[in-house]
Amino acid sequence: MSRPLRITAWILGILLALIVVLVVVIATFDWNRVKPTLNEKVSEALHRPFAINGNLAVAWARQPDEGGWHAWVPWPHLIADDITLGNPAWSKEPQMASLKRVEFRLSPLPLLAQHIVIPRINLTEPSADLQRLKDGRANWDFDLGPKDDTAEPSSWVLDIGAIGFDKGRVGFNDATLDTQVQVLIDPLGQPIPFKALAGQSEAAKALDEAGNSAQDYAFGFKADGRYKGLPVRGTGKIGGLLALQDARQPFPVQVDASAGATHASVVGTLTDPRNLGALDLHLKLSGTSLGNLYPLTGVTLPDSPPYSTDGHLVARLHEPSGASFHYDNFNGRIGDSDIHGDLAFVASQPRPKLSGKLVSNQLLFSDLAPLIGADSNAEQKARGADSQQPTGKVLPVEAFKTDRWRAMDADVEFTGKRIVKAESLPVSDLYTHVVLDNGRLHLDPLRFGVAGGQLDSNIRLNGQVEPLQGQARLSARGFKLKQLFPTFEPMRTSFGELNGDAQLAGTGNSVAALLGTANGNLKMLVNDGAVSRDLMEIAGLNVGNYVMGKIFGDKEVRINCAAADIGIKDGLASTNLFVFDTENAVIYIDGDANFKTERMDFKITPESKGFRLFSLRSPLYVRGTFGSPSAGVQAVPLLLRGAGMVALGAVVAPAAGLLALVAPSGEEPNQCRPLLEQMKQGKVPATVR
Repeated sequence: MSRPLRITAWILGILLALIVVLVVVIATFDWNRVKPTLNEKVSEALHRPFAINGNLAVAWARQPDEGGWHAWVPWPHLIADDITLGNPAWSKEPQMASLKRVEFRLSPLPLLAQHIVIPRINLTEPSADLQRLKDGRANWDFDLGPKDDTAEPSSWVLDIGAIGFDKGRVGFNDATLDTQVQVLIDPLGQPIPFKALAGQSEAAKALDEAGNSAQDYAFGFKADGRYKGLPVRGTGKIGGLLALQDARQPFPVQVDASAGATHASVVGTLTDPRNLGALDLHLKLSGTSLGNLYPLTGVTLPDSPPYSTDGHLVARLHEPSGASFHYDNFNGRIGDSDIHGDLAFVASQPRPKLSGKLVSNQLLFSDLAPLIGADSNAEQKARGADSQQPTGKVLPVEAFKTDRWRAMDADVEFTGKRIVKAESLPVSDLYTHVVLDNGRLHLDPLRFGVAGGQLDSNIRLNGQVEPLQGQARLSARGFKLKQLFPTFEPMRTSFGELNGDAQLAGTGNSVAALLGTANGNLKMLVNDGAVSRDLMEIAGLNVGNYVMGKIFGDKEVRINCAAADIGIKDGLASTNLFVFDTENAVIYIDGDANFKTERMDFKITPESKGFRLFSLRSPLYVRGTFGSPSAGVQAVPLLLRGAGMVALGAVVAPAAGLLALVAPSGEEPNQCRPLLEQMKQGKVPATVR
């Protein structure tokens, strides 16, 4: 044998001998002798008690389940029994976590490259009590001593492939969230295939398209406690092996939980758990009001009737713009209305943002009432509203939650394709674009289809200031009278229309407060209609029924024109001009309605046309509260009033302003134009002389 070969043989023999000696030493060494030193060093590094109280050993074993050369070569397995980790000094509880046993395999060769590779760690009966105080101190934050910015970062790299676990317990007590929850985890009697629970959900389809398959459900868990002060209960199932190294390996999750009156059910997968990378879930969500989701999720949604939704939730938790959540292709119900669409929520800065498009094919008009607190006291209580509508108060007093408006931005479109309502309510459809920007809420536009025409409005509410500032512009065009009152037979041949404009601005944190401080005006024209006591019955206007009976008896009367110009100042709506030109008389209405006190006081004065005589010899009044108005006959004779003759001088400007609302009606003449032209010139209408 040549000299080089002898040297090589000696080197290989020495290395082999060293390996054998190392294996023998590792296998025969009493590792419990290093426990005191190990416990002391770890406790010193963590600044809290750490101890391996049971046996510490190293065993050599092969990994036949991994295949390849791992199946034939034995590797060291470290085993430690009865491990405890204490709490920091500020905690009243001595112990944070414990393990009955921890076992992991260490790959020796990567150590030569300063790479600690642990393909898998098995935890037996883990138990942990996580705690956070109101000042933000948390026992899962470890004090590792002062950081030396000048020190070189460690060249050692830790790489853990997967975590396997046994039954265990986790307690979570967070004073900042007012949350105390206990979670118990137990092995299932028999593993459950992922598809058995996920079925053909979008989350399961996504796995099939990617060519991946989730592991079986191996453990079940139960959770009980309180979250943000609300009682929380939940059950669920998870897989048995959390793959940290392979970000593509899906970890199965199934949860059924409730918090207060809100219930959620999810089934799907978690991928890239090391970075909490992505969730792909089939989500069912239900509750008494969408507004109740805010304290649970931080997402600002309006108050609503009871709801339920079912859709596909995809969460990407490490996007550059912030964690994103997409709830796609969901279907559901809000009250008795259907709801469909897509929503996206991004935890961006300086505020998170909600965006999306929603559609309702059949929207019940009554389901819109909670948006402004106009539902009944019983319905408000059922959805958890604090304020109850006072008895006898008509305008909603429930306060807008402007603090929530400042917590999130939004850009959402909503379309109600068909509005289901009472036959006497001629609203057909709805579209609105809701924009929420740092406490400023815009509905631009808020559009209703009404009686063959359109009601366009632009609503701006500034929740940045206290009290809330609100502005509204409304435009009604082309309301067909025969559609406005579809059950009133005499109107079915009418070509008349209603057109109007309104502008309002006020301050206050409720609809009642905004109207009680409102300034603005309202203008309206109606031409070529008909009126009777029956119409008042259809509209539910008992006071109108009384007035019509006093003036016209039981007859149906043709309306040539109705014109109104009402000024509003500090919540008091006063008539500048309010006149009805009928085939038998011109009727003038004077007075005001106070939105602050919800009281009205109007005088109704009819003037006969030609030589036709009324049995009515005195003006009428309508006064009282909005909720309970009353009508009667005033003691002042009509002849002493001279209503129309005296008032004409004061209506020149209002009449001129109302002419802008006169719209062409095909070949049919608009009978409001001649009436307003005469009033504009300060003349008594010819029909009255």
